Amino acid sequence: MSTPSYVAVNGLRTRVRVAGDADNPPVLLLHGIGRSLEDWAPQYRRLGGTHRVIAVDLPGFGFSARPHESMTLAVLARGVADLLDTLGERRPIHVIGNSLGGAVALQLLAFRPERVASLVLVNSAAFGSQVSALLRLLALPRLGRLATRRTTRAAARLTERAIFTDRSLATRERIDHALAIARQPDRGIVMHETARALATGRGVRPEWRAELMAEVAAHPRPTLIVWGDRDRILPAHHLAAAGRLIPHAETFLFAGIGHMPQIECPDEFAELVLNFLATATTRGPHPTPAAADLDALAQTAET
Repeated sequence: MSTPSYVAVNGLRTRVRVAGDADNPPVLLLHGIGRSLEDWAPQYRRLGGTHRVIAVDLPGFGFSARPHESMTLAVLARGVADLLDTLGERRPIHVIGNSLGGAVALQLLAFRPERVASLVLVNSAAFGSQVSALLRLLALPRLGRLATRRTTRAAARLTERAIFTDRSLATRERIDHALAIARQPDRGIVMHETARALATGRGVRPEWRAELMAEVAAHPRPTLIVWGDRDRILPAHHLAAAGRLIPHAETFLFAGIGHMPQIECPDEFAELVLNFLATATTRGPHPTPAAADLDALAQTAET
């Protein structure tokens, strides 16, 4: 399964790409809101030499079918866990998530901690309230529905350019791909429901972030958190908050890079991740915080 294909997960069509030796340690790649597994394309070869690499179009996104339930982090995390079962991958897995995919990775750890060996969070949601104006617009009850009804080529171009510092990466092929995703059935509903579940017109909701971080703190795993210092979607100062909320995590800031370092600086990204993964499973367990510490983490996440 070295090119994308489809599997049935609980009766729903799910698009997935699996590559690398099945005996190698497994890595799961999770993309952001409105995106697809193509956001990891530069990493397939780089990670696949030493790992079994599983990339998925999250339920309702890319070319995967929309879940029967309304879109939430819990629905997305359950869909990911069920996909791994469908593929027969039951080992603890290294989960790498970008943007929304980072929040899904955290939710998977909270939901099924035995499935997660380590985390790599890439410009991840869950660490602050600030988010781009477009995502705040999508969360509005009426305007959000209107904004997701039709995506123009100009809007797709603006979105692609906002992701990268190097605007030459907003290629015609990427814009065409974004339009193809936007024109899938139910994609407007999926985008609006997801945005409404996670944000308001003022920013990312604090309630789910506080609850999620308290749950994650109860299941510490080796964690690497990276960011691009010129991210226009989720600002780079969220990295400092992430370091406070997951104090045992390693952190790294890419200079001159936007929302997707896995594409914009693929070699540096892969080297950093592979070095982390090489030692992630050999480290001793991090102590589980006391109840008072969990309360403090939850309060920190609310700010």
